[in-house]
Amino acid sequence: FFGTFGTTLGGIIGTSFKNTSNKFLSFILSLASGLMTAIICFELIPEALEISSIINIFIGVIFGVIVMIICDLLVEKKFSESKKYTGKNSLLKTGIIVSIGLAIHNFPEGIIVFISAYTNIKIGIKMCIAIILHNIPEGIAISIPLYYSGKGRKNAIKYTLISGLAEPIGAVLSYIFLKDYINDTLLSFILMFTGGLMIGLSISEILKEVNKYKKNDYLFVGVICACFLSLILIFI
Repeated sequence: FFGTFGTTLGGIIGTSFKNTSNKFLSFILSLASGLMTAIICFELIPEALEISSIINIFIGVIFGVIVMIICDLLVEKKFSESKKYTGKNSLLKTGIIVSIGLAIHNFPEGIIVFISAYTNIKIGIKMCIAIILHNIPEGIAISIPLYYSGKGRKNAIKYTLISGLAEPIGAVLSYIFLKDYINDTLLSFILMFTGGLMIGLSISEILKEVNKYKKNDYLFVGVICACFLSLILIFI
């Protein structure tokens, strides 16, 4: 539940900006994409490498990307049946895809936090704090496209909260079904499966949306700022 708080806090931060210019949207969406990419590079991959082989990591990433592509195709089909997703509708589609992808991502995070605490409560508490910080940029990534698509601040925060609730659900289900079967190989696969989801989100959705605004300078600034912010969060 504390992890969910981090996601919701990110949603509140993401909807606090009032600027809607193309330059600002390019920057803030690029920041969200960069934060997710930095999480993969600085947190998920090193953690997975410590407990498993590169082959297992590669398989996990591939599965994550495939699942994200399937989600994208399903949502795109739904949109194409009802409306043309240009302008704000395009942002809405991006927001929906990101919220679904990060909900899938949050589910195994709940498993990871539960297993850590189940093994050693001190490690579980540290993991919980790390997940809160880790989930703030995820909440930003979900809320920004929803907010600027015209869904409103309350709805953007609500959907961010719903996405975050996948985490305690994952913890409860892991207690019921998985606590006796989790090992390093499965845990590393889960980590990189979520990493694959985030790669798909960053490249196929957020950066594709940013490219429509044709403000590449702001894209680079957003990604660079995301890298610095992620490093700061890691060393806090």
